[in-house]
Amino acid sequence: MNPERFDEGRFEYGEAVRVTRNIRNDGTYPGLEVGHLLIRRGSVGNVVEVGTFLQDQVIFTVHFLNHGRMVGCRLEELISADDPWNPSRFEFRDQVVCAVDLGIQGQILYPKGTQGEIFKVIRDNEMIQYHVNFTGRMLQVPESALEPAHPETFNEPEG
Repeated sequence: MNPERFDEGRFEYGEAVRVTRNIRNDGTYPGLEVGHLLIRRGSVGNVVEVGTFLQDQVIFTVHFLNHGRMVGCRLEELISADDPWNPSRFEFRDQVVCAVDLGIQGQILYPKGTQGEIFKVIRDNEMIQYHVNFTGRMLQVPESALEPAHPETFNEPEG
């Protein structure tokens, strides 16, 4: 988005943009179940159309070539592809395993390989951390200490 333009908050045709939220099917994308992940946060696409929804919401149709999908996005879900972005490897509800033994004050609580679920992504600084639920206990864990629980089906995010 060009800050010198008077129509602040609009992207132009062909402009490269990045989604800042996961885009899930709200029922308007045919052939997939409601709630299905369409585009993962951090993915880059190009604006192909600008329109409105219910006469008061500006919707940008973005073509995500790497995913073979065109998806409608609201302004608050988009940033310029050139803007700074701190990507995370995992997202809310992703299943992960410990890549190392995890513990508190020298006591191992969860040995390497224990499965947990991502509850929250913490992007406050360059080192991404997560709140991970391990059998009813929440731990804050750095990204480097986690691996995907199911690597054969895990989709690495775009940089």
